[in-house]
Amino acid sequence: MGFSQTIKKVKVTEVEDYIKNSDHPIVLNCWATWCAPCVEEIPYFMETVKKYSDQKVELLLVSLDLPKSYPTQIQALIKKKNFEATYFWLNETNADYFCPKIDPKWDGTLPSTLFVNTKTGYRKFFGRPMTDRQIELEVGRLTGLKQ
Repeated sequence: MGFSQTIKKVKVTEVEDYIKNSDHPIVLNCWATWCAPCVEEIPYFMETVKKYSDQKVELLLVSLDLPKSYPTQIQALIKKKNFEATYFWLNETNADYFCPKIDPKWDGTLPSTLFVNTKTGYRKFFGRPMTDRQIELEVGRLTGLKQ
């Protein structure tokens, strides 16, 4: 099978709308190709989301790479690492504007992850790398299957 992942160019308002209009749990991970901890934790997210596939959890990878990296470098890394997710590239430059739109506590640190379920009102933000155990626990809480 050939590689044909699309990376959608978005503004932060489109990300907000995507979340608001979702009918399923979303794990929104903000990352960049140059961020080693980001690239290291993505497989943990993929693995955990697969475990909860019956709950329709979506992994949304939002790249904060510079415009020169969009889409070629981002796509190359996704293909090389065999990442599977929904992909957005955030076409924004003012972190003071877009960070609080993702989460009021976010200072722009990468990686950062937002767990959100609009159906249940669950919303939790992590502005740091996460371990596989932390990811498993949060996805369980996101789906309501763990306390």
